[in-house]
Amino acid sequence: PAPGNHPLGELFPWALERLDQPLTVEDLARQARMSSRHLARHFRHLTGTTPLQWLHAQRIRHAQELLETTTATVDSIATATGMGTATTLRRHFHRSVGVPPDTYRRTFRP
Repeated sequence: PAPGNHPLGELFPWALERLDQPLTVEDLARQARMSSRHLARHFRHLTGTTPLQWLHAQRIRHAQELLETTTATVDSIATATGMGTATTLRRHFHRSVGVPPDTYRRTFRP
C-alpha cells in the first residue's frame, strides 16, 4: 500500500511476512525506525487506520486466502495468521467477514 520511497514502504512487506508472530505497535515502530506515536500518525495518514487495525485486517485476509486455497485446519490457520487459537480465529473471522471460517471455506471449496 505504500510507495517505495515512503518511510513505511518497507514496513508493510516486513509485517506481512511475519503475520504468524505476535507483532506489537512497538515492533512495527522499531522496524520503521520511528516512535510509536510517529508511526501511528504516518500509518493513519497513509492507510486511514491504526497499525493494529491494519495488522488485524491483514491476518483476516491471510486466513481467507488459506481457507480458499488449502485444506489446512482452522487450528493451523489460526497459528499461521497469528490468531493463536481456532477459537480466537473463529471469533475474529466471524466478526470481520460475517460468517465462520468453515462456512467461508465451503463457499470456495464445495
